[in-house]
This record gives sequence, structure tokens and C-alpha cells, in this order.
Amino acid sequence: MFDIKCIRANAEAFDAAVSRRKNVSVRSSDLLAIDDRRREIIVRLNEAQEKRNALSKQIGQAKAQKDEAKAQELMAEVARLKDFIPTGEAEERAVEAELRAALSVIPNLALEDVPQGDDESDNVEYFGANGTAETAARQRPAKPSFGFAPKEHYEIGVSEKDMDFEVAAKLSGSRFVVLKGQIARLERAIGQFMLDLHTTEHGYLEVQPPLLVRDDALFGTNQLPKFEEDLFFTPHGDSRLALIPTAEVPLTNMVRESILAEEELPLRFAALTPCFRSEAGSAGRDTRGMLRQHQFDKVEMVSITTAETSIDEHERMLACAETVLQRLGLHYRVMMLCTGDMGFGARKTYDLEVWLPGQDTYREISSVSVCGDFQARRMEARYRPSGEKQAPRYVHTLNGSGTAVGRCLIAVLENYQQEDGSVLIPEALQPYMGGLTSIGGK
Repeated sequence: MFDIKCIRANAEAFDAAVSRRKNVSVRSSDLLAIDDRRREIIVRLNEAQEKRNALSKQIGQAKAQKDEAKAQELMAEVARLKDFIPTGEAEERAVEAELRAALSVIPNLALEDVPQGDDESDNVEYFGANGTAETAARQRPAKPSFGFAPKEHYEIGVSEKDMDFEVAAKLSGSRFVVLKGQIARLERAIGQFMLDLHTTEHGYLEVQPPLLVRDDALFGTNQLPKFEEDLFFTPHGDSRLALIPTAEVPLTNMVRESILAEEELPLRFAALTPCFRSEAGSAGRDTRGMLRQHQFDKVEMVSITTAETSIDEHERMLACAETVLQRLGLHYRVMMLCTGDMGFGARKTYDLEVWLPGQDTYREISSVSVCGDFQARRMEARYRPSGEKQAPRYVHTLNGSGTAVGRCLIAVLENYQQEDGSVLIPEALQPYMGGLTSIGGK
């Protein structure tokens, strides 16, 4: 969400920056025209109010001079102004709502180092702030080698037994799955491992948030109004609640409408929750297996910081997500998203793409984004700088998957599959599996 005053003061820079985003036709002149109308109404209202106050004094003077004709004339004019003011105020509210609606659908502006592009083909591999391909290769686990043709996750022997799409379809329809037995336990183990890692080693505070949220919370983290069709809603009294598409929504909104002390920052939250998405824009994509589901578990990380520290926090959060894949021995790469592939609220995004040998390709398993003060303005989330008395400033927000549990399950199954249909358990997960070193097979 943008401040119209900043747009007015930096119109050319705003136009140049917004033109980098895909399918955005709005320009500063469009927004300033609405704001000009709002300003004109405010001027008329102020003039009417001042005139009414002046005439009210004149009425008193006319009555004191026993000039009833003059008093009646003035009173008629005051009555007309009284009728105009509510109408003008309603007009002002309508134009303010129009301006807010126009501002709310403009995506965040990309940072200067974000590559320009139209889609995922223009994303650029990222090796770290000061890294190289060689250093990244040393840090990232190698691709596995197989003496047989690796299968996709739903074709592996143990998956055929404990991953049931037919029953899920009877219960809920397409894009759902029922996990049973050892597969269900493995998914639970992955989620617990991730959450423990982020809370005990990376300094995130564990949170168990509500799974249903109000429209205000969804607006704060920019799911509304633009992505309403991706959400599942349920009636709630005279309004509605939505199932969370990601724990980013409740975690980030924990600081909405508040003024924090700078000494409290950064705040770091993590949650393991179910997430619910309609996948409205993915018809026909990834219809087999459990890669793209309406319901899935995810460990989410959220950071609340100052403007001066948010870029460093972004690199830190990326490293936290990478650690998950490194501990699990899963080969991956990091991509910096281009302007055309970046999410609506992000200023810069890194995607972690894990290697899936059954598909013979990389697939996204985590997105880590810095949003600047874009969400904070929508939430009215601020902090008071320490030291000299200063006006509150907007916080900066960041979010990242740490990681998607279902996709991590897919990666473990495909990378650790054996020819007999069994799956080896990564060492990091064995304590969560009761010491098991493999599942399935004969």
C-alpha cells in the first residue's frame, strides 16, 4: 500500500518503478487525479464550515441590532450550508474509498537489484550475497544417483500403500490426499523437525495461531482484495472468516495497529499450520500426486524489523530455510525471482527449488520475501525509534516458508527411494521416527 503524498512528491520515480512490474497499467497521474478531486472537496468543505461559522456570528449581531430580516436571511444561508456539509462529507468519503481501492491493487515496487523479466524463465540463480557457484555447490547436498529409473513420489511402493487419493476424492474431491501409516508419520516428523530447528537454533518464537481470519487481516498481508478467489470463506455472524492460505497472515498481523519499541525488534515468529488454497489459477497443472493441494501443512517464518535491518534479515531468513534442506541432504538451488514472477507484496524474493529425481526437475519448496513497509502501511504497524524523541515509523515485514511440509515429503520420498519400493529416512528425521532408518519395502 502506498502513501499518496509520497507518490505526489516522487511521481516520475513511482512511474518508473511501477512500470517494472508485470501487467500494471496504473500511473501516478491516474492516482493524483483522484486525489485532486478529494482535495477539492476538502477545500469546499473547509470553506463552507468557515462561512457557516462566520454567518452564525453575524446572526447574533443582527439579532442584537433587532434586524430580523437580516437575521432570517443569514439563517437561511446557514441552513443551506448545513445541508451541503453532510453531502460534501459523504462525497469525500466516497472519493477516499475510491483512492484507497486504487492504491490497494498496486503491487509492491521491486528493489533495484531484482532482475527485470516476464516470467519464471527470467529468474536468476542466486549463490548468496558474496557467493559463487563453486561455494554454493560445496554447501548444497549433491544430487542422488540411482542404479534404476527413479519414480515419482506417488509411484513408489510405500506411497502406493499409504498415499490414498481415491478415498480423499470420495471425502473432499480433487486435490486432496489421505496419508496413512508410515507416510503419515513421516510427514508429521518432517513438520516437527522443521519447527524444532527454527525455534531452538534460529531464534524464532513458536506460535499456534488461529486458522480462520478476518478480512482486515487478509488485507494487511495483501491477499485481499486482489486474490479473493484463491481463498476459502465461511460465514461468521453478519460477516465472514477465511481459512488461512498461509500462516504469514496471522503471524504478520500480530503487530497490526500497534506501535512497538525499537528495542523489541526484530520479532521472529514461526508456526506449523495447515494452509488452504483454492488454486484458482492452476487448473490442469500438477493434477497427479500431492504437489499442488487445496490443503497442506507448512512451517512459516515471519520477521518484523526496521528499514535499516530488513535486507540483512532477508539473507538470514534464506539461510534458515536452506538449513532445512541441507540437514535433510536434499539437493536444491536458489533462484532470485524476476519482476514478472515475484509475488504481489514482495520487494525481492528468493525461491528455494528442491531437486525431484522422479520428475527430473527442480520444484519450488520455499519462497522467502522482503516486503519493506508495504504490509505495515496496510496494517498500521509501526515502531518508535530509540534515542531522541521521533515520530513512529512503519516496520518492515518479511516472510518465508521453512519449508512446505508436503513438498518436503515428496522430496524425501523421491530422493531416498530404493529399488524395492522402500524409502530411507534421512538421519535428521530418524529421532522423530522412533529410530526407524527406512519405511516400506519387503
